[in-house]
Amino acid sequence: FVFGTIVELKLWGASKEAADDAFAEIQHMFQGMHRDWHAWRRGHLQDLNEAIAENRAIRTDPSILELIRLGQHLERISHGLFNPAIGNLLNIWGFQQDEAAQGPPPSAQSIQRWLSSSPSTLDLQLEGLVVHSVNPAVRLDFGGFAKGYSVGAAAQLLETQGINDFIVNAGGDLCVRGKHGQRPWRIGIRDPRDGGVLASIELTGPACAFTSGDDQRYFKFGDKRYHHILDPGTGYPAQRTRSVTVVNADPVLADAAATALFVAGPARWEKIARSMGVDEVLLLDDADVAYVTPDLARQLSYVQKPAKVIVVPLSNAP
Repeated sequence: FVFGTIVELKLWGASKEAADDAFAEIQHMFQGMHRDWHAWRRGHLQDLNEAIAENRAIRTDPSILELIRLGQHLERISHGLFNPAIGNLLNIWGFQQDEAAQGPPPSAQSIQRWLSSSPSTLDLQLEGLVVHSVNPAVRLDFGGFAKGYSVGAAAQLLETQGINDFIVNAGGDLCVRGKHGQRPWRIGIRDPRDGGVLASIELTGPACAFTSGDDQRYFKFGDKRYHHILDPGTGYPAQRTRSVTVVNADPVLADAAATALFVAGPARWEKIARSMGVDEVLLLDDADVAYVTPDLARQLSYVQKPAKVIVVPLSNAP
């Protein structure tokens, strides 16, 4: 159990000894990542966030620097829709705590104060292992792509140990390599409407599938439901999207793009997908309409078919 979910590994054709060694090493690696990158418990990331808030430069861990650089790149190519510097916004919504978030939602004034501070990973200056921010409102939260990074790291570790047929599954977000015996790995895409399976897909890899949905972390207050996928442009939960699944060889990109396209919604997801360089996308909107790119559409087998399916070729137009 790490990053708020159960991680499951399945290996095909590996000896028990090789599997046990790999499991032990991956467990150790994941626990270290979970400790060092935790956004509200003591660790390297919390130390960094406290220094930023106090306008202090700080020497940090190399893994944190790598995540910052990745976050800056992802923020740029997503046009700011994926922004790992929104930790303070997640905090005021109650999504940075071990307990489930509860209402009421934050006041409009607190949202506006956060918006006026305009925190961005691009506010961070890196010199060697030293980090300084020109904006004390930056509070990093790597939850939007730490799972992708860790799943990718586990896949790399397995490959270096000569294990070539496996699936690393972190709560439905996963990477596969090789095959499950004589057949591809068969995975399910979660249906946010009822928690069942929306569709299945067969993957042989290297391939990763990551989903962002409004059904995972949320609270209800009055007659409204507030989920944790926040729009950095408005300060509120993103609207009009129920879930986004992205399939890509790069798990970090797939993880971040699923969030960015969720925020982009039905009106803007095509532009952001082109900018981020992902071309296997399934977006389900709040009217039960599925928008899917051609390559992915050919691979999907629907278990619960949406009310309408629209296949959307991604042109090269800006």
